Amino acid sequence: MSVDAFSVLSEPTRRRILDRLRVAESSVNELVQALDVSQPTVSKQLKVLREAGFVTCRTEAQRRIYRIHAGPFRALDDWLQPYRALWDRHLDALERHLDNLEETS
Repeated sequence: MSVDAFSVLSEPTRRRILDRLRVAESSVNELVQALDVSQPTVSKQLKVLREAGFVTCRTEAQRRIYRIHAGPFRALDDWLQPYRALWDRHLDALERHLDNLEETS
């Protein structure tokens, strides 16, 4: 079964977890404290993120340490690239238009 990355990222707590993990690897307890979310909620959302490939974990003594896995983000970035090019063209046209307005004023 393939997981839709946008469905995974649509959940706000998952995005908050990813924002935190972008800064530093963290244990479940560190995420609970940093995000002020219950431990069962953090664990549930980490499971979804792990199954979708967005995070990995390693065991350190009695703790599981989570970190971001870049693969799914690269796939999203690849998918977004044509849209970025579209926006760049529109923004370039807007810049030219504003420059023309400035010159005629």
